[in-house]
Amino acid sequence: MRLHRLGITAFGPFATSQSVDFDTLSSAGLFLLHGPTGAGKTSVLDAVCFALYGAVPGARQSPGTPLRSDHAPPGTPTEVVLDLTVAGRRLEITRRPAQPRPKKRGGGLTTEKAQSWLREYDAADGTWKALSRSHQEIGEEITQLLGMSRDQFCQVVLLPQGDFARFLRSDAEARGRLLGRLFDTRRFAAVEERLADLRRTAEQQVKDGDERLLALAHRMAQEAGDTPDRLPVPDARPGDPGLAGDVLTWAAVARSAAREALDTAACALAAAEERHTAARRALDAERELAERQRRYEDARRRAAALDARRAEHQEWQARMERGRKAERVAGPLALRDDVERENHAAHRARERAVAGLPPDLADAGAARLTALAGTLREELGGLDTARRAEQRRAELARERAGLDRQAHADDAALQDADTWLAGWESTRRALQERVEAAQEAATCAEHLAGRLEPARRRLAAARRRDALAQDETAAATRLADARERANTAHETWLDLRERRLRGIAAELAAALADGEPCAVCGSADHPRPATADTGHVDRATEDAAYAAHTRADEARAAAERELAVVQEALAAARHEVTPDGAAGTGPAVGDLAAEVARLEEAHTEARALAGGAHAAREELGRAEEEQRRRLEVRRQAERRAAARTSQREALDREQSAVDAALARVPGGSVTAHAASLEHRIARLTEAADAVRAVEDTARRLKEADDRLADAAFRAGFDTPAAAAAALLDDAAHRDLQRRLDAWQAEAAAVADRLAEPDTRAAAGRPPADPAAAGAARDAAERAARAADAALAGHRERCAGLDRLSRQAAAEVRRLGPLRAAYERVARLAGLTAGTSADNERKMRLESYVLAARLEQVAAAATARLARMSSGRYTLVHSDARAGGKRAGLGLHVVDAWTGRERDTATLSGGETFFASLALALGLADVVTEEAGGVRLDTLFIDEGFGSLDDQTLDEVLDVLDSLRERDRSVGIVSHVGDLRRRVPVQLEVVKERGGSAVRLRGAEALGG
Repeated sequence: MRLHRLGITAFGPFATSQSVDFDTLSSAGLFLLHGPTGAGKTSVLDAVCFALYGAVPGARQSPGTPLRSDHAPPGTPTEVVLDLTVAGRRLEITRRPAQPRPKKRGGGLTTEKAQSWLREYDAADGTWKALSRSHQEIGEEITQLLGMSRDQFCQVVLLPQGDFARFLRSDAEARGRLLGRLFDTRRFAAVEERLADLRRTAEQQVKDGDERLLALAHRMAQEAGDTPDRLPVPDARPGDPGLAGDVLTWAAVARSAAREALDTAACALAAAEERHTAARRALDAERELAERQRRYEDARRRAAALDARRAEHQEWQARMERGRKAERVAGPLALRDDVERENHAAHRARERAVAGLPPDLADAGAARLTALAGTLREELGGLDTARRAEQRRAELARERAGLDRQAHADDAALQDADTWLAGWESTRRALQERVEAAQEAATCAEHLAGRLEPARRRLAAARRRDALAQDETAAATRLADARERANTAHETWLDLRERRLRGIAAELAAALADGEPCAVCGSADHPRPATADTGHVDRATEDAAYAAHTRADEARAAAERELAVVQEALAAARHEVTPDGAAGTGPAVGDLAAEVARLEEAHTEARALAGGAHAAREELGRAEEEQRRRLEVRRQAERRAAARTSQREALDREQSAVDAALARVPGGSVTAHAASLEHRIARLTEAADAVRAVEDTARRLKEADDRLADAAFRAGFDTPAAAAAALLDDAAHRDLQRRLDAWQAEAAAVADRLAEPDTRAAAGRPPADPAAAGAARDAAERAARAADAALAGHRERCAGLDRLSRQAAAEVRRLGPLRAAYERVARLAGLTAGTSADNERKMRLESYVLAARLEQVAAAATARLARMSSGRYTLVHSDARAGGKRAGLGLHVVDAWTGRERDTATLSGGETFFASLALALGLADVVTEEAGGVRLDTLFIDEGFGSLDDQTLDEVLDVLDSLRERDRSVGIVSHVGDLRRRVPVQLEVVKERGGSAVRLRGAEALGG
């Protein structure tokens, strides 16, 4: 980083615009920033910090300390402009803090919001290009380019000697706070907190598991019940060692006792079931005897009932025999009934048919009626010519009505066409304007489509950029973890290898054999072969450690490649978002999404309007076609009007001829006369058919009577009426047959029952007593159920104990990994927290990392301290414990004159100054390297030179002068008068009543 120019307006003590040319000051390599106390020397450095980070260092950044100068006129805005080069890019940062200004309307003041501008110089065309006006984007861009936070920048670039003097004299806690702020070791503190949380969580999980085990043990005790030999539940608390084994042992004993009780209950149930089986057999025998005795008595009662109804049975048989004879007369009888019904129906039809005829035809025969119908048909045939004339008269009326309707339709069409054609010109102009507007919208839509696709690509790239930024952070974390594991595996392998080499003699001695030469010395005598010490490492262990080291190193390389791929993709995404090479990560996703939404909305509106072009052109074409059609309609209507006149004249002539022909028809209506003739013909035809049907059915009825009388005589009946009375219908026949069959079946069943030997034998035995046998069976059954219930209870108890035992065993297996994980996490948490016995120095993880950083800082500071002190002093880091405090952040100075190491708090004022200066420069080197090796071409050192003698001052200035190597410049902030003589190039801050001002002195010695 190199500063070129600083512009200050109404900032701090500076009322007017002041300009600091750092290019001229830096050309000397070493320059002095001096002035009276309170003139504003530190305000120049505050302005640099404010321009970069939007805030001033330390306590000066507070709400009660405004940045605006009290000397500045009301209309002059407070502003800081910084021109610098960082990471090879020439940038200009302009910042204005929130400040009061006069209102544009009315009186009084209003607060103007803070503003920021970032520009970059384009060397190709020699112009400045604006990059951003966002506070957040500018802050992120500058922090990324510098690689340092504001606190780190204030400690590294604006070296505050007072802070480092206090650092030398402070205790380990104060040093830890400063170093933690500079090197951002919060992630290591987070690791400590995370491990502590994991330990507490794992401990709670183990205790919860033990509580579940004890709960299962109490449930098993409840399941076992109150027995005289019941064992007490193990008396232990959650977390006690050996609790799981005690619970499992107690569960096994409880299950064994329950099994013994189950076997006893099973034996009792078997005896009760045997007694119940014998009682049930006795009850079955008594019931069977009682059933046989009942069946014998029932058979005797049924036989007596059959004897009482024997006469009724004989009557049924006689009636069934008469019905079978009458069945031979059933066919002729049914035929005669059918013919008689047809004859009656024919008589009723004849009466209806002759009811509408003249009285003289009421008794006419079928031949006379048929002849009259023929005469009327001949008269109906002679009316065809008159009928055609009447039909033509109706057609002429319809044709006249059609001509009238056509005339009315043509009049309406002419009126509609004239009305539409009157507004044709205005309609055509409106449609033409719609077509032109749609064409313009199509052109606009094409232009917006050309802008929309790049905007969508930038939005997609911005989303990929944000996702890849998260992937980069995750990949960097995995790389750091992989590096840590690789370093650990490497150190483990080296340690094992060294231990194996220390015991290699014993390993070689193990392969010696009597009489065989030694592979090392060649001797065949082995008087004192080496023996392996305790903890000796063999080759297999070393090879396993080397293989683990190789795998860890390969994992580290893979993590580095993964991070490189993610960073490359992230750079590509950022370039796609900002293809013009603008600084920063580019616009936010929300801004790009809003731009895409705006373009899509405008494009959609333009496309919607342009989409109507085709419809507008089609509508214009349809309108033109409609105009042509309306003109044609008007011409056709006029032609049809002329044709209708001639058609009406022809219809009038034909109407006169038709009227003359119909005047000769009787009644004046052909249709009515023809309908009357057709009705009379139909009545005569119907009456003739009815007369013939009566004659036919009378003849058939006489024939049926003759056949019925002959069939009744042959069947043995005196008259057909007697045969009809004996005939049974289907329902009566089925009922009579059912009663006969039931009698026969009952008689056979009674005979079979009385003939059974067992039934007859049971009738001769004493009466059976099933009630007494049932009572004995019930008593045996109750005893068996009681025994079965007792066995079921024992089985349920055993099943419950088995289930709870399996749950306890599963819980013990599940708790095994949790308990191992708890022990492992507890060891790690104690180790990182400094409370473990393995951590001999009681050093926390964050303190351990800070100690490593402090050791680097001390090594870098020693190189300059030795030169400032003429080789007398060197700084060393000490991790020894002081009193009861933890170790890790001690800092001592080694005095070469005495050869002793002492605390830095024992240094004198001058020694403290150059020691703190060396420490500040060393810290700057380490932080710079930590920030990615960003080159710092401009440094400032604030105060402390008044405590040095002339010789020491010369040595310190020589060291500072050496910092100019490779074009680096150093600014000394001091009011020591002797420095004005020793440092020729100076920036003087002059304190005046109206505000301070800056003046450049000694520039003429540089050619300025």
